[in-house]
Amino acid sequence: MTEIQTDFEIRQADLEDLPVILELIKALAEYEHLSGEVVATEELLEVTLFGLNSPAEVQIAFDKKQTLGFALYFRTFSTFLGRPGIYLEDLYVRESARGKGVGKALLRRTAQRTREIGGGRLEWSVLNWNEPSIKFYQKMGASPLNEWTMFRVTGEKLEKLADE
Repeated sequence: MTEIQTDFEIRQADLEDLPVILELIKALAEYEHLSGEVVATEELLEVTLFGLNSPAEVQIAFDKKQTLGFALYFRTFSTFLGRPGIYLEDLYVRESARGKGVGKALLRRTAQRTREIGGGRLEWSVLNWNEPSIKFYQKMGASPLNEWTMFRVTGEKLEKLADE
């Protein structure tokens, strides 16, 4: 049986973490074969993650040597529950830190944050091909919502929709 590493910490990210947050975002994009999608910059993340009325929060996992991973999430609302929730936009653990409890700890911290805001649910998406993550999430008690299909509008199509 593999021994679980517990000599790491999780804390709320701050402005000084911007370079490593962007580095982790790029590493996640590479893992998901989506590197060409990353247009975020430190300057943009400074405003959106740490500016006035920031829509998102970031938790950072780290040990004495390096940052191990991150969880980036934002608040949602359920009309049926009449309560807020959290949408976990990204959870990423460096390959060298996988299997050591980092992902579980980040997911647990996000669940705690959901509870702190009086939330009724924690949700996220995972790419269909990402079997390791799907198995991990199911092991943590999550269930896929097969009856729902996510939709997205971005770029020019978003602009066109907004202008119609």
